[in-house]
Amino acid sequence: MRGSRLRSQLFRAIGVVVLICVALTIGLGLVLTRREVKQSTLRDLAHQLDLIAASQGVSTAKSMQPRVQATLNKSPEHELFLFKRRDLPPWAQKRLAAGEAVQGTMRFAGPDSYYFAARPANPGTFILLRRQHSLLSGYVWGLLIAAAAGGLLAALAAFLLARRISRPVDRVSAAARSLARGAHPEPVPVEGATEIATLAGAFNELAAQLRQAQEAERNFLLSVSHELKTPLTAIRGYAEAVGDGAVDPREAAATVASESRRLERLVRDLLDLAQMHRTDFNVHNSEIDLAEVAEDAVRRYEQQAGSFGVALQAIAEGPAPAIGDADRVLQVVSNLVENALRLTPPGGEVRVVAAAGALRVEDTGPGLEETDTEHAFERFYLHERYGLERKVGTGLGLAIVKELTLAMGGSVDVESIPGRLTVFTVRLRVPVAARETLPA
Repeated sequence: MRGSRLRSQLFRAIGVVVLICVALTIGLGLVLTRREVKQSTLRDLAHQLDLIAASQGVSTAKSMQPRVQATLNKSPEHELFLFKRRDLPPWAQKRLAAGEAVQGTMRFAGPDSYYFAARPANPGTFILLRRQHSLLSGYVWGLLIAAAAGGLLAALAAFLLARRISRPVDRVSAAARSLARGAHPEPVPVEGATEIATLAGAFNELAAQLRQAQEAERNFLLSVSHELKTPLTAIRGYAEAVGDGAVDPREAAATVASESRRLERLVRDLLDLAQMHRTDFNVHNSEIDLAEVAEDAVRRYEQQAGSFGVALQAIAEGPAPAIGDADRVLQVVSNLVENALRLTPPGGEVRVVAAAGALRVEDTGPGLEETDTEHAFERFYLHERYGLERKVGTGLGLAIVKELTLAMGGSVDVESIPGRLTVFTVRLRVPVAARETLPA
């Protein structure tokens, strides 16, 4: 059946089963019919012989033979009346000698088979024979006709059942081929048996997820292309201006260096995102102190905060145990602090607050609208939303923060009061020993 369609395979399989069942039915029916015909005929012969014996009177079996045979010749049953015991099989002769009535089958005067019934008479023996009919009698023909009709109905049912089963699978197969060619097929109907309906539902879900993934990939590539194009355009413009002598080389060098750093950061962010989606992304969780991580992050950005005129401080009331990767947590906090410093106006404040299982980065920058907090960690969302009015980064920093936090088994969220306070909170698991000492 290799290479054939599912409908053909089902039809053939069901057809084979039907043929086997019909053959067994006919074979068993023939055996049962033959046995019932034999028993019925022998009972009839025995009864008919009893009637003949009842009419014996004073006559002998030999003297009755012509009269009884003449009567039997008028019947279409091809019956014979005998009186010689030696015409019977030896086993029947022995039982008659013992005074028993016997019945069975035998051959007589040639190859023809007969049913017989015999009983001892006084004097002599009464023997009645009836020729056996062929198995292809009316009973057998009726059985064959019924079997043929049943087989045809079963074949029709097999065809309809095979089509009913294969039709949903054919639809899923056609949709899958369309999907493989890059098209977006319509959802297939979820119907049929539970397994087939589950298959159709799973395919619809897969097709929807693939469409979303392709759309997300397209948007991502468009966004990255835009982000790469902007600094490259600036670098090219200043390079051409320097070549034409239109700008001061030092000013052009500063701009090229700034845009190069922007490109470097964008490429680094893209590499980080690519690494996160690899199966061998390295996260080594262990017990860490978030207070130390907060202090490291503050030391890293103290100079930058001073140049921006923003106060930066780490706040912790003591050890802040958590389970995570110290380097990855520092990367998360660094991204959040860098974003906060970039957006907080001079005279503002950025705080890194550490507690058991949690790190908060608070800033007094412009903040986010409530509708924006739901999408803050989506790639390029805030860049597209505020890129023209704020000093935003590449648009990938918060996406990296979320990916890293999830990889460590934690979560991150943001709350904001526009113009007053914005708080990014990273939550990690707390070690069991430290959890028992926390206040209820």
